[in-house]
Amino acid sequence: MTPLDRGMRRFTRRGFLAATALSTAGLTTLAGCVGGDGATGGAGTDGSADGDSPPAAGSGTGDANEVTGGDQLTATANCEEPDTADGSPTPAAAGPTSGDSLWPFPTTDEPLPLPMSRADLRAESRSGGPPKDGIPSIDEPAFVDADGADFLEDRDVVFGVVREGVARAYPQRILAQHEIVNDVLAGVPVAVTYCPLTGTAMGFLRGDATFGVSGRLINNNLVMYDRVSETWWPQILATSIPGPWNESPETGSLREFRLVWTRWDRWREHHPDTEVLSTETGYARNYRNDPYGSYVPLSGYYAGGSPMFPALDHGDRYDPKTVVLGARTPDGAVAFHKESLRSTGVVEGELGGTPVLAVFDPRYDTGYVYANPDERSFTFDDDCGRVAGDGTTYAPDSLPLARVYAFDAMWFAWSGYYPDSNVYE
Repeated sequence: MTPLDRGMRRFTRRGFLAATALSTAGLTTLAGCVGGDGATGGAGTDGSADGDSPPAAGSGTGDANEVTGGDQLTATANCEEPDTADGSPTPAAAGPTSGDSLWPFPTTDEPLPLPMSRADLRAESRSGGPPKDGIPSIDEPAFVDADGADFLEDRDVVFGVVREGVARAYPQRILAQHEIVNDVLAGVPVAVTYCPLTGTAMGFLRGDATFGVSGRLINNNLVMYDRVSETWWPQILATSIPGPWNESPETGSLREFRLVWTRWDRWREHHPDTEVLSTETGYARNYRNDPYGSYVPLSGYYAGGSPMFPALDHGDRYDPKTVVLGARTPDGAVAFHKESLRSTGVVEGELGGTPVLAVFDPRYDTGYVYANPDERSFTFDDDCGRVAGDGTTYAPDSLPLARVYAFDAMWFAWSGYYPDSNVYE
């Protein structure tokens, strides 16, 4: 039994770091989350990169983002192609980027909602253990082709994105030890981010800046900072708040893009020419192991139980680490129980007074959220993994509706930040 296997219920940040140092036999101490779509996107749009990509895979039990396998998630060979061409799990961003941003990177026209004042959010921050940049971002990422990714097993989790024909996969086991990759994707500077403690993989446009790990957590969630203004940016909220290095930043929300949380074999099947983030990061790390546990099989921190640190109030509707697919706009927030979406294929809901529709995609074991203001009717074909409506069949990523940016999150993290969120099963 390793130090990481003992006393998971009393799992502390500093204890985790000490255990990691022991388990890596003297290598540089591995840092986790201090404290989860690739191009431009505004608040409330699925600002994903051009091409194919969807978000996190849910759990077969509804607890944490365990990636499940099985033939039931793959369309059968007897199914005909949909009447419309496949869309994109990570489509082009809707709307132009504002040209008058006060920041060195694009921001949304309207800020995203916050659960409390920015000053109160700062007061909720706590040390995650490592100091500023104690969890080192990857600032000069290297990539290998799919055949060169021999460190990945079929079941391993990756975060995928496609832009202008360039497909990339970022292995979760690498991101668990760095949390931020400052990359350039098809000529666009982006930040690919992951917080292990909240199960969130999210992409942001970074413009002329790079992002780093602040060493602070709010609601167990990664607090990033940009290295130009040194403003704090809680990952899930994607909105600026004051911190010790910038006491009075302007209010702004980052432009997001969709990442696909899926399994390596699924991503490789649909994107055989994908590039994969290499383990040659410049840091001495054992990337074959995730210090927090495993998604397949589900174990360690991801398997359930309480968050590592006290969280904002999340109620008791679900177990804290149950996975939901969440979407938020300046008008409000909505969440869909991931396992229920997987079971039913489509779930209707409402976001800020507008009807929305969540759709499951068995190809990647992911989901999408669409605005459906006219309340058009759609049904899911379990056998073929297609969506039918108005006499037409659609791939799950190509409904004739406007996509809303959405991502998977652990329930405690979502409900703590969005306590008034509508929730649907």
